[in-house]
Amino acid sequence: MLAVLSVEIRKLNRSLALVLAATAPALIAVFAFSMLLRSETPWEWERWIGSATAIWAYFMMPMCVTALTALVAHMEHGPRSWDHLRALPVPRWTLYASKAVCVIGLVLIMSAAVLAMMIGAVILGGLIKPEAAAAGRLDLAGHAWILAKIAAAAVLMIALQFWTAIRFASFVPGLVLGIGGTFFAVVATSAKEGVFMPWQMPVNILATEAWRVQTALTLGGGLGLVVLAAAVIHLARREG
Repeated sequence: MLAVLSVEIRKLNRSLALVLAATAPALIAVFAFSMLLRSETPWEWERWIGSATAIWAYFMMPMCVTALTALVAHMEHGPRSWDHLRALPVPRWTLYASKAVCVIGLVLIMSAAVLAMMIGAVILGGLIKPEAAAAGRLDLAGHAWILAKIAAAAVLMIALQFWTAIRFASFVPGLVLGIGGTFFAVVATSAKEGVFMPWQMPVNILATEAWRVQTALTLGGGLGLVVLAAAVIHLARREG
């Protein structure tokens, strides 16, 4: 498993996945930087980091997962290399499990990058415009813990996107699923039924109702791992 995982990591280094992993958090940071330069009064650190976390969980993460799973799948679908990979003397499930681990790992890295780049953007903006510099105390550990829970709640969404992207040679089904899921999650934000939508579970970590947070962690994280395992088993048993 470790040998297969190391190969997948080397593949990612030669793909556009790392560009995506750096660009998405950077866009959030640039937006915050421009907002700070336009601000006339200082905001609390809690407000700055909270707004970035909400943007990440609400919209940017679901779209990044859609693009990321499509990229990971296309590395094999594009050159039609699945037959070669399945003929290698390694358990088939490791081929798919290693890709899933890479996707989840990149999501965690991107989550950390959102926090790091956001802090850097706010500090830089404060140096340029001291009267609008962030005020209050920065609860770094608290914000990191929230982002970790958001990533955990996203496992079910990641599993569904990963399953679809690997299952179909065309990238269209995965894109349709991701765009459609994000759309319905956005329009159903205030609906109680929306808490059961995988694409809405990350942002529900930020809800004030404890039951929403618990549901997101239980279904998004717990059920997500079950679905991810089912996806790996199903894909490993396929012949074509």
